[in-house]
Amino acid sequence: MWFYIIPGVFFIFVGLTVHVFKWYFLISGYNTMPKEKKAKVDVKGLSRLIGIYSYINGGVLITMGVLKASGLLKQALVPAFLFIGISTVYLLIKAQKYDGNIYDENGKLRKGAWKQFVFPVGVVAAVLILVIALMFFSSQQTNVTFIDDGIQIHGIYGDIYAWDSIKAVKLMEELPVIELRTNGSALGPNLKGYFRVKELGTVKLFVNTEKPPFIYLETDDGVTVLNLSNEDETKEIYEKMLGKIKKP
Repeated sequence: MWFYIIPGVFFIFVGLTVHVFKWYFLISGYNTMPKEKKAKVDVKGLSRLIGIYSYINGGVLITMGVLKASGLLKQALVPAFLFIGISTVYLLIKAQKYDGNIYDENGKLRKGAWKQFVFPVGVVAAVLILVIALMFFSSQQTNVTFIDDGIQIHGIYGDIYAWDSIKAVKLMEELPVIELRTNGSALGPNLKGYFRVKELGTVKLFVNTEKPPFIYLETDDGVTVLNLSNEDETKEIYEKMLGKIKKP
C-alpha cells in the first residue's frame, strides 16, 4: 500500500507548494527564464494547473493504494501509471497555453514556437513506451529451458542456474510472506525480480501468486522461487529438475 501512498502524498505536497504557497521556483522551465520572458507567463494560471494535476494524481495513487490493500482491486499499478502518463502529456501541452512567449495575446501559436513542444512530448512518449514495454514483459508467464549446464529462466531478471550450483529443490503450495520489493516488478499477481521475504531474506521471484504450487530452488547464490502457467507445467518442470540433480 505504501508504494502508492508515499508518492501520492508527495504529489499533493508539490501541488500545495506551487499552487498555494506560490513556490514558483519549483516550476521547471519557468525558474530558468530571464525576467523579460517570465513577465509574459501567466504564472498564477500555470501554478493552478500544476496544482490540479498534482492533487488529482496524488488522490488517484492514494485511492489505488487503499483499494489494493483492502483487496477490492488486484491490479492497481497499470491503471495508475496510465493515468499519470496521460495526465502528464495533457499537463505539458496545456501548460504552454500560459506562456506568452509561445502564444500571442489572441491565443495563437507564435511562428516557430511549435519546436518547444517537441522535446517534452518526445520525452513523455519515450517514457510511456518504456513503461508499457516493462509492464508487458513483466506480465509474461515464466519460461524455462533445460540446457546441458543447467536450467535457464528467460525474460526480465532471467538467469542460468548450473546443475552443480543447485543445493536443493522443493515443491511448495504457498509462498513465504513478502515484506518488501527491493529490485523487481509487481504487476498484479506477477512478481519478478528481488523481494525480501520473511525467514528467507532476499529471494528472486518468477511467480504468479494465484497459480500454486511453487518451486523453491536453492543455489550457491541464494533462493529462487518460480512457477509456470499452470499446476501441471510447474510439476513437470519440478520432476525434470529432480531427475537432473539426482543424476551422478
